[in-house]
Amino acid sequence: MKVLVTGREGQVARCLALRGREQGDLDLMFTARPELDLARPETIAPLFKSVRPDIVVSAAAYTAVDQAEDERDLAFAVNGAGAGEVARAAASVGAPVIHLSTDYVFDGLLDRPYREDDPTGPQGVYGASKLAGEEAVIAGNPEPVILRTAWVYSPFGKNFVKTMLRLAGDRDEIGVVSDQWGNPTSALDIADGVLHVIRRLADERLPQRFGIFHLAGTGTTNWSGFAERVMTASAENGGPRAAIRPILTAEFPTKARRPANSRLCTEKFARVYDWQAPKWWHSTEQTVLRLLR
Repeated sequence: MKVLVTGREGQVARCLALRGREQGDLDLMFTARPELDLARPETIAPLFKSVRPDIVVSAAAYTAVDQAEDERDLAFAVNGAGAGEVARAAASVGAPVIHLSTDYVFDGLLDRPYREDDPTGPQGVYGASKLAGEEAVIAGNPEPVILRTAWVYSPFGKNFVKTMLRLAGDRDEIGVVSDQWGNPTSALDIADGVLHVIRRLADERLPQRFGIFHLAGTGTTNWSGFAERVMTASAENGGPRAAIRPILTAEFPTKARRPANSRLCTEKFARVYDWQAPKWWHSTEQTVLRLLR
């Protein structure tokens, strides 16, 4: 089973590489710019014809949420048209595509976790570009698995957990937003879920296994609660700790509007694929421990 993963340096791709080395039963190939550049669609089809993967994991994306407000064309080129071209190239060699998307496709106004069939309503360029990507992937490949996730962190790259640990080494107190809610999600858990999907699709490509799913950490919290868990885990393992001061979104303005409610309901994925991510606080503690070591 040959699996091609786009976005080699991203958090999910790097976690897939780590899990692939640990498990060793799949042939994982990773690609990124310049050999595959989503902003240059002419680079995509030739690579797929050369590699001829059995399954594609579309993890490459433009993820600079605030910067996207000033780079709309680039965000849509990568997250929209580029994602669609990857899906079409996968279809041309008979491969399903597993495409990663985001909670930012929603407006954040519901008072419950979002289900896959809830109306979308992105509030910024990043979310709109990712929604365009979902639509392009569905149009471009008859066997898409779109996985929306949220609040992604890992031992790699830039993310909230690493930022909190860095700030805790410099400050006694950190102000963290308390009126935005969601599912903190370890990219290691996303990698485990993606590998589970790959193995299921390798066994049977059943119609119900294609479509849009939510794959996120189990349980919800707000950003300040997430930060508190990071600090507790750090202190328990000999790392730095700072006091967390809850603040409102209005006290921490950003160029792009963040959803107040990013909670995702993951029941459909659990039902169809018989897999659920660990509790968010457990995965947070494991990542903090890995970073401290």
